[in-house]
Amino acid sequence: MKRLLLALQVAAAAGLLLWPIPAQASSHMDAPLIILDDAANTTDVYAFVSQHLGRQYLTTALAVYPHEEPGVGPNKYNFDDDVLYEIRVATGRDVAKGRTTYAYQFRFDTTYRNRNTILQSYLGVINSVGDASQNLIQRYTVDKVNVRTGHVTRLGRGIVPPNNQGNATPRYNRNDDGEQPAKDGVANGFDLDPYTAQSIAELEDGYLAFAGQRDDGFYADIQAIFDLLKLRPAATAKDSQGGFNVHTMVLNIPIDEIGGDHQIVGVYATTSRRRFKVLGQPGDANFGDFVQVARQGNPLFNEGLVAIKDKDLYSRTSPEVDSTLFSKYALTPELASLINALVLGGNVAPTTNRTDIAGIFIPDLIKVDLSTGPARLAGGGTSHPTNADDTGFSRLGIFGGDVLTSTVQAGFGNGTVPGGWPNGRRFGDDVVDIAVTALISDLRVSPPIIVGPAGDNVNSNDIAYNKVFPYAATPLNGRNHTH
Repeated sequence: MKRLLLALQVAAAAGLLLWPIPAQASSHMDAPLIILDDAANTTDVYAFVSQHLGRQYLTTALAVYPHEEPGVGPNKYNFDDDVLYEIRVATGRDVAKGRTTYAYQFRFDTTYRNRNTILQSYLGVINSVGDASQNLIQRYTVDKVNVRTGHVTRLGRGIVPPNNQGNATPRYNRNDDGEQPAKDGVANGFDLDPYTAQSIAELEDGYLAFAGQRDDGFYADIQAIFDLLKLRPAATAKDSQGGFNVHTMVLNIPIDEIGGDHQIVGVYATTSRRRFKVLGQPGDANFGDFVQVARQGNPLFNEGLVAIKDKDLYSRTSPEVDSTLFSKYALTPELASLINALVLGGNVAPTTNRTDIAGIFIPDLIKVDLSTGPARLAGGGTSHPTNADDTGFSRLGIFGGDVLTSTVQAGFGNGTVPGGWPNGRRFGDDVVDIAVTALISDLRVSPPIIVGPAGDNVNSNDIAYNKVFPYAATPLNGRNHTH
């Protein structure tokens, strides 16, 4: 810990200490209008460096459709054919400007084997993805758009596995038994459940894609946080996202495809809804007029810092305008004042001139240092010995001593950078506790004044993550799960 604090002091003195400061992560209810459009409602964005078969990747993920109750019927939660889902990457000078360099577009197309039935999704037990028992079939395309040149490359296509209903989808669940809970995440690709493994799409140029239902990988006591910050002790704290699923798109982007590893990139995501289809192109998902309805970068900038009057404006704009329209919310975070008043009972958290907050949120991109080695990954921790966390992984990131070494920035001294958020965001990062600790600390001075760690007393997800692509955990069983 002394070594970590020394690194923080060196970084502060160098003016390089950049910390994100939302006081909690996404509750998935970011802005008034988008909560009316579940299929386009972004819940979380992830971005981190990974390795697969000796090749380095920027792994990115976008989750949508919050609070999916597992196993509903007769209709199910699905991706929307009339929504354009985009994972956006900024490189080079575009990062500071908040400008997209490459946009990766997911478009979906839904068909049915039989429309003369009430059985929307399952005609029987599904043994393989797309078999005769899977009535509802969703397929998708992935396109890479070079925003600088306008060139579009079709990377490939994929198929969406079924949702986890229970007995209709037994192979998601322990012992391939639809009555049992969903299988925990795995550390080896050979151990993935068949539905997930069959749905990993190998695209052109080494890209990998997955799109389907997953467990909601974010954990926090959101109810308590938004109930006047009346936090519960660890024994009674509740994971408000526990027991729910989301729909998630995961894309492995070869680092050599976006300019190599000698750089820091920025990642965010958008969803855009089709207003109408072009006449003469019925059913063609590539035609129509789209309007952006949501965006997300770092967890909770819009939800936790931006005032109500500007939340919907944030959803419709891009990071290019953040410095003009939204920097005031980072520099003078109301949330710091609320924590002081409702939790700390004093002026602990600085509330003005928070240049450390603005440094990460303006523009609102998740910055990822590609020059480090692969990020350490969360598995199941000590309760899942066959899929334990990587050695050195900490849900608290740098506050837990989890750091990486950069070759392109001084970071916190000698190239030391956070092993997780705010240097990227991994599945398992406790963005609540990292953010609360940063917010109540003062990272603008040398040495920095660090208070905590502090948080909401929810310290783990409700199911173990995968440590292999697609990383997000198995969708929870509609027949056997808890809230």
